[in-house]
Amino acid sequence: MSIEPEDRDNGMLKIKDLPGSKSNINDLQATRSFGWTSASRSHPGRVREVNEDACLVQPEHELWAVADGMGGHTLGEFASSLAVQRLMGLPVAEDLAQRVKAARGRLQAANRDLRAEAVRRETPLIGTTIAALLAAGRRCACLWAGDSRIYLYRAGRLRLLTRDHSHLEAARSRHVGGLDDMLIRPRANLVTRALGCEDTVELDQVTIELLDDDIFLLCSDGLSNEVSELSIEQALMPGICARACGTLVDMALQRDARDNITAVVLRAEDLNSPDRTEPRAVS
Repeated sequence: MSIEPEDRDNGMLKIKDLPGSKSNINDLQATRSFGWTSASRSHPGRVREVNEDACLVQPEHELWAVADGMGGHTLGEFASSLAVQRLMGLPVAEDLAQRVKAARGRLQAANRDLRAEAVRRETPLIGTTIAALLAAGRRCACLWAGDSRIYLYRAGRLRLLTRDHSHLEAARSRHVGGLDDMLIRPRANLVTRALGCEDTVELDQVTIELLDDDIFLLCSDGLSNEVSELSIEQALMPGICARACGTLVDMALQRDARDNITAVVLRAEDLNSPDRTEPRAVS
């Protein structure tokens, strides 16, 4: 993965079309509004020997993340691992704003570490994308930089919650077409924002209110570039997290799969819902 400067044409992304959307651990677990089931799967793909993706799955901390490293060989692997390690064990809190502030601080620290490491190793760039989801109470927040994605499957419909920081997405937002489209195509998938690329990383954020049976997918572009949104929707529909991860990665591997592939799937269960049914099969 490569990175180039982006057009700073977007601020905080707001989700307007989602139904119900609004912009000590043991003690907290006893009062949680939602229970979580989650799973993950990662694969180097059919071409690369090193898997530069990393993921974090900590339902006990209501925290999940995917990172896609860049910098070549072990440097990308180092970058993605560092990013998820910095988030690991983020303290559980009832106040989502407090959790988001803490996560942002940790990711800025990771950004500084990657910048310093690049100087130490005398290399132009050691970087990684990041897509993280953290929950508190009845809300969750998505934080991201780069083109790793977060999807929500709700009420039979798949929605992309994030917007890629890439030349292709920047061109789409400007409604570029015709000749200009041909000109940007060779660099269309180059990332325009990520940890380790500038002295301060700009993280976009979406905050939504959770609903019972919400299902989320966090993935690297090695999956989203190979698997259609219709196929993603069908894989998430049964609500069995481990099965969905396996299905999605297998579908990507059936194609060229030139990049690393990572999928993290999580499902929310409203513990206070009056319509709560028997739990699904453990996943």
